[in-house]
Amino acid sequence: MNEVVQTRLWLAQRISAVVLAVCVGIHLAGIIIAVQGGLSAAEIIGRVGGSGVLAAFYGVFVLACAVHAPIGLRAVLAEMTDIKPVSINGIASAFAAVILLMGMQAVLGFLGLGGG
Repeated sequence: MNEVVQTRLWLAQRISAVVLAVCVGIHLAGIIIAVQGGLSAAEIIGRVGGSGVLAAFYGVFVLACAVHAPIGLRAVLAEMTDIKPVSINGIASAFAAVILLMGMQAVLGFLGLGGG
């Protein structure tokens, strides 16, 4: 793989790591505050489910995961296996698609649009 692509992947992973760090911090703070207030997960969803702001926040969280994790998986597979690069890229892309689809399904469910 050429240096430009490698550099872009490196940069995408670092930027997504920063986004993830912020999202995880906000998510954990929200959980801690809610649980200390005595709320269960069902009560939390009942109170904030349907919030467009929170859905947007978790949408960004999902996008950052869908960028970050597959790039790391790709690097591990390239370093630790004899799998051909084209197959590694396919595996990483499929992994990104699964994260994106499942994550966005959860976000849509949070908005009440998940159908299940």
